[in-house]
Amino acid sequence: MMRAALALALLMVTAPANAASRMVTSPQMLPVEHAQPRIFLAGSIDMGRATDWQADLVKSLADLDVLFLNPRRPDWNPDWKPVASEPEFRRQVEWELAALESADIVVMYFAPGSQSPVSLLETGLHARGGKLILLCPEGFWRKGNVDITAERYGIEQVATMDELAKAVRRRVLNATKTTSGE
Repeated sequence: MMRAALALALLMVTAPANAASRMVTSPQMLPVEHAQPRIFLAGSIDMGRATDWQADLVKSLADLDVLFLNPRRPDWNPDWKPVASEPEFRRQVEWELAALESADIVVMYFAPGSQSPVSLLETGLHARGGKLILLCPEGFWRKGNVDITAERYGIEQVATMDELAKAVRRRVLNATKTTSGE
């Protein structure tokens, strides 16, 4: 009995955890290894005025073996000028560009009542890449532009945050099946 308990305890210590998500938040370094699918959480932040939808989405997908790339920076200072010569602003933009390029999935959420000009730019940059999943509810000031662009480039579009989580989960599970040869 003691031997079985010891073996079980040792197995629990040495066995890799089942699925468990990790998160890298700007300006943390992006990992060099690409051992799990990477999901970039693009969309409305509006200098911290938009709700923290990223936290809710991460929580709903926490059981997946993925790496979330979150541009919502906890130490963001609204006094930083949005110019290339501002070191922390430059660091943020460069982090976001690198993280977007390294992502396997780009989640894009346009919050109603927000303007999200950087998210619109990022949608344009990645519209043809096959990585985007869009959520653009009624009330986003440029919903028509987003809808037409999504239609034109075959971007997956969903209607609710719950559908967004399901679409991400489906895409991750399909990618995992593809890489494991199933």
